[in-house]
Amino acid sequence: MRDYLLTLCVTAAVTYLLTGPVRKFAIAAGAMPEIRARDVHREPTPRLGGIAMFFGLCAGLLVADHLTNLNSVFELSNEPRALLSGAALIWLIGVLDDKFEIDALIKLGGQMIAAGVMVMQGLTILWLPIPGIGTVALTQWQGTLLTVALVVITINAVNFVDGLDGLAAGMVCIAAAAFFLYAYRIWYGFTIEAAAPATLFAVILMGMCLGFLPHNMHPARIFMGDSGSMLIGLVLAASAISITGQVDPDALKIFEGSTREATHAALPVFIPLLLPLTIIAIPVADLVLAIVRRTWNGQSPFAADRGHLHHRLLEIGHSHSRAVLIMYFWSALIAFGTLAYSVHSASMWIVLVIVALSAIGLVLLLLPRFTPRAPRWAEAFVPPRYRRRRVQPAAGTTEAPAPSPAYEEEERVPVPAGVNGATALSALPELHDRRKAGTRG
Repeated sequence: MRDYLLTLCVTAAVTYLLTGPVRKFAIAAGAMPEIRARDVHREPTPRLGGIAMFFGLCAGLLVADHLTNLNSVFELSNEPRALLSGAALIWLIGVLDDKFEIDALIKLGGQMIAAGVMVMQGLTILWLPIPGIGTVALTQWQGTLLTVALVVITINAVNFVDGLDGLAAGMVCIAAAAFFLYAYRIWYGFTIEAAAPATLFAVILMGMCLGFLPHNMHPARIFMGDSGSMLIGLVLAASAISITGQVDPDALKIFEGSTREATHAALPVFIPLLLPLTIIAIPVADLVLAIVRRTWNGQSPFAADRGHLHHRLLEIGHSHSRAVLIMYFWSALIAFGTLAYSVHSASMWIVLVIVALSAIGLVLLLLPRFTPRAPRWAEAFVPPRYRRRRVQPAAGTTEAPAPSPAYEEEERVPVPAGVNGATALSALPELHDRRKAGTRG
């Protein structure tokens, strides 16, 4: 575990330290596209954050290769090299898209080629455990098609959800954390070395997201762009493919004893069929809804719009930060709920906890405009947004405010166009007046 933590810290540190210089490079290179109709930010923001994330991936693999307990992953398996090859290709396509806005069909072709490169180097699904039947071996064409489909779906699901500051990186980080715990249990609990590559991929993916999130939280200073969203989607898919198609279910000795015992024992192996989908359940649902919505309206499935789930959260009244936190909550509930059920499938309390947390999530969705306010005695210890604003007398009058309504609810002030969260705190009218006064006629 210490080696995995060291790999996580190195990956996060490299990604974090490189994001600042990458931001300056993106500004100098002009990778700051104009505001589009579907965007929620108000000011052009540099992209190309995927550059820092890719070098974080390279640093994590390099460090793991030099650690004693993780070096065997590179000696016994070719999967790390397959991941690096596919990641480099998809990252290059993403960089070109962030700069030149390439066509969607070209990106789709690049995603399929990147998946094919990984398949050619051995990162593919070899067999599937099916309940009631057992292990089903796949032919080469079946494994290739299934692998390419899983990679393309995961990449586009993550790309679709990348619409708010910190949303995609946070959701993928949650998914990677759940997958790491699952893969580590298969590797350490059942002593199956074939699960080690997936464990390594998941911990590196966590480091990439954690290192980038401080720069990407609202208000974001840089976006990951397609170079980052497609990259983390591919790494997430590679983790799922590695542990689903490479771990032999017979090695767990689950198909022994009675049918009931075998079914409960087989859950750790059947879960890989569901976990890759549950950890990205919300992005996949958003992807499916977007395709159905656009096709129903006579548009191309690749046409951009403002009908995604995060856009609807903003429309019903949730703030930017709260919409992101709600998406985090549901992602964690689905991913860790499935993980907990795979470990203790016979425990009823897990189902009860999931139901209770789902009820809390529904309450949060139904209270979009609720803003908690601290009591008067605690206002000095909380941020200003949680305090009540004292009513001030009008200018030129000496009358004191009424004693009973000593505080009023803070009003929502509309943010002018061309302003993001970082500049909305400054006095814009005064700044505008100073600029006008300083100009020459």
